[in-house]
Amino acid sequence: MSKTLIAYFSRAGENYFGGAMRYVKAGNTEIVCNIMKDMIEADSFKIEMREPYSPVYLTCIDEAKRDLRANARPELARCPDSLEAYDTVILAYPNYWGTAPMAVLAFLERYDFTGKTVLPLCTNEGSGMGSSERDIKRSAPGTDVKKGLSVLGSAAAGSGGNVRRWLAANGLLSK
Repeated sequence: MSKTLIAYFSRAGENYFGGAMRYVKAGNTEIVCNIMKDMIEADSFKIEMREPYSPVYLTCIDEAKRDLRANARPELARCPDSLEAYDTVILAYPNYWGTAPMAVLAFLERYDFTGKTVLPLCTNEGSGMGSSERDIKRSAPGTDVKKGLSVLGSAAAGSGGNVRRWLAANGLLSK
């Protein structure tokens, strides 16, 4: 039987929602992952940086832009010892400057994804997947990166229908 991991990067604090700033206790990506956990049997892992970005939105986006320009790989707080047990990894993240956060690429580059399937899920406020699918393929050579799901962050709590259809299309619905 195939085993699935939901690995996600999500940021709480001050976030941007369709033109306005709002403080949230759980990031949009985490909200979508929690919805997904109720639909499928999967383990989950939250990708966290040892030194997180600022909880202040404008400062955070400046920090993320700096890391992107430097092609940085921020140190992660912790990582699973291995991903060998998983055939499929749902990789969820917000769109930071047109791609996945550098912490997500740091996570990918720690492991051998040869023969695994990666399903990208990207929360955003209208910028879609950006170049994240291509960047995931570069950071995890040998993986089969499927078509990702773009979720409007401000609509994360109501994304269950789209998530269910995407999971079904990828053969992951078990409940």
